Amino acid sequence: MTLTAPPGVVPGVLDPMFRPRGIAVVGASADPAKLGSVLLRSLRTFDGHVAAVNPTAAGMYPSIAAAAAAGPIDLAVVCSPGGTSPQVLAEAAAAGVPAALICGGGFAEAGPDGAQLQARLSAIAAGTGIRVLGPNTSGFLAPAAGLYASFVPGAAAVPAGRVAVVAASGGVNHVLAFLLAEAGYGVSLAVGIGNGVDVTAPDVLEFLASDPDTTAVALHVESVPDGPRLIDAVRRLSATRAVVALVVGRHDVAEFAASHTGALATSWRTTRAALAQAGAVLVADERELAEAAGALSVRRGRPAATPGVGVVTAQAGPGLLLLDDLTGRRIEVPALAPATRAALGAVLPPLTYQGNPVDTGRPTDRFGEVVEAVATDPAVHIVAGYSLDEPDAVDLVAALTRYGRGEPVVFGVGGTGAAARDTRARLIAAGIPAVDSPRALGAVVAALVADARIRHRARSVPNRRPGPPVELPDGPLDEHAAKSLLGAIGIPTMPRRVVADRTGARRALAELGPAVAVKLLDADVLHKTEIGGVHLGISTAEQLEAAVDRLEAIGARRLLVESMAPAGVDLILGARRDPVFGPIVLLGLGGTAAEALGDVAVRPAPLTVAEAAEMPHELLGAALLQGWRGGPELDPVSLAEAVVALGELLVGRPRLTEIEINPLRVLGDGIVALDCVALIREDTDGHAYRR
Repeated sequence: MTLTAPPGVVPGVLDPMFRPRGIAVVGASADPAKLGSVLLRSLRTFDGHVAAVNPTAAGMYPSIAAAAAAGPIDLAVVCSPGGTSPQVLAEAAAAGVPAALICGGGFAEAGPDGAQLQARLSAIAAGTGIRVLGPNTSGFLAPAAGLYASFVPGAAAVPAGRVAVVAASGGVNHVLAFLLAEAGYGVSLAVGIGNGVDVTAPDVLEFLASDPDTTAVALHVESVPDGPRLIDAVRRLSATRAVVALVVGRHDVAEFAASHTGALATSWRTTRAALAQAGAVLVADERELAEAAGALSVRRGRPAATPGVGVVTAQAGPGLLLLDDLTGRRIEVPALAPATRAALGAVLPPLTYQGNPVDTGRPTDRFGEVVEAVATDPAVHIVAGYSLDEPDAVDLVAALTRYGRGEPVVFGVGGTGAAARDTRARLIAAGIPAVDSPRALGAVVAALVADARIRHRARSVPNRRPGPPVELPDGPLDEHAAKSLLGAIGIPTMPRRVVADRTGARRALAELGPAVAVKLLDADVLHKTEIGGVHLGISTAEQLEAAVDRLEAIGARRLLVESMAPAGVDLILGARRDPVFGPIVLLGLGGTAAEALGDVAVRPAPLTVAEAAEMPHELLGAALLQGWRGGPELDPVSLAEAVVALGELLVGRPRLTEIEINPLRVLGDGIVALDCVALIREDTDGHAYRR
């Protein structure tokens, strides 16, 4: 049959799905164990029109069309067996239903037959305009509307809140919703994408960008079918709402590309880097995701390049745990100003520690004054407080809300039972994010710090500039040609000569000495060192003759003679085309250290100099670039400009698939590229030349 869009359906609009006037449950059943019966019970709190559809059951509507004739139906919840789903979906579209939720499984996740079934759903959605969530999902929750389109027990206990959940998995969607409920935040909307036959994460993120009930979004990512669209949706959403993201797949082992850059730029790293650059706060696990999104839904800090955190603790031990956590996360805990310490001295007993952190001893009713004094310190952007719940000593909520000046406060309340939970709930209601442990407090503070940095970066004036015009040669690039590209974009290399014989090599040694590197020059050889194609520190005629002998023995016809560089710290800098996100750049420690430790920073290209300048600080080995034990100190501007230039080179030249500098040596007066690999794709057959 011919599929056409039903009347009133505007593709891309998800209001009918998440804000429906009426719902039809197709495959409804009187058997309490069946999915259709479970969904009907879940919808009991929905105050719109709910219609049970089953052509073989007494007392139910025989068709979707009959249900729609009795009242408005915006959403069809399909609970019938998977094989019947395409027919049901087509009937819903023909009846003018603009949205559908398909809960069942047995589709692409189940093999080729299921994939064909799923393709039929996709064709119907594309042909009619009906929006489809699923299949293979446990549904969604919209608590403020009393709408729990879910078959998971306990879903109806999730209260309304200001956090939206967008999860790749229906199960993870509920895990996060339950964690947010337990933490006292609740959800505005919680959606499990499932197989994403039509509605995907970007669709829901775009919907949330205009949702007045959502102030923060918890995003769970497993795979990314459309990288640019996801990044665009996150970028636009993060301009008005906090976005916190958890990316699954840290230990993925995708097929390595030809270079170290390809090996190191895993999908997990690249996805996280792209989300962060788009404005998302990154977290490490599902509990941090819920805690961070919950906190940011209540309060966000002032935008700052380097937010400072003031720590106030009523017990020294938990305060030290928090301080250790913040230090490990490289978060600034600044010394307090003399005026702040004077104010603290007027409130606290003389034997308490009044630096940063501030240890108050057992909390008293003046605890709020201590927090306010720290919150008004000029170097403090966020205050992290912790206390065991001691209601006989102090009402923490009253103490913290009595003083309203200064920076945001995030508080940890230790204790078990209803009293401690009530204290945390009252703090959240008063606009103070609250958690139950120092570890959780550290994670939440890190999220607020990251969010403040992101918003500061968004307000900065972009300083990206296009690279110079550079023409790519027609054929493959050997090391000399690749380094010529680097020179054209302003990345320094050592003086070098291309020679064809021993006579040329001797002349090059005389011109470039006192010491040189002698290398095989062949665009077809990717890793020269592994076949004995590189000889370093050649300074005498005898050494040169021996090196040429060995190179000729492995078939060398052309040689590259290059001046030896001074000692320094070696980095790897590469750019490649990611299949999902497009051009990316990668920076890490050079040699084998980067691959062994995975100590790298990744960014999508193009990027600004300011964004590139952040990358070295992310490396675990960053101290090696700061004059470690008398070594060279990195010039951040020269490196950032090199990163930007390499990314621009790839962005503007689609035939260039990958370029890698390894090593890029940090010297006392700048940087220099010591080796370079470049891969070019032929326009005719897509073949990538490699050296």
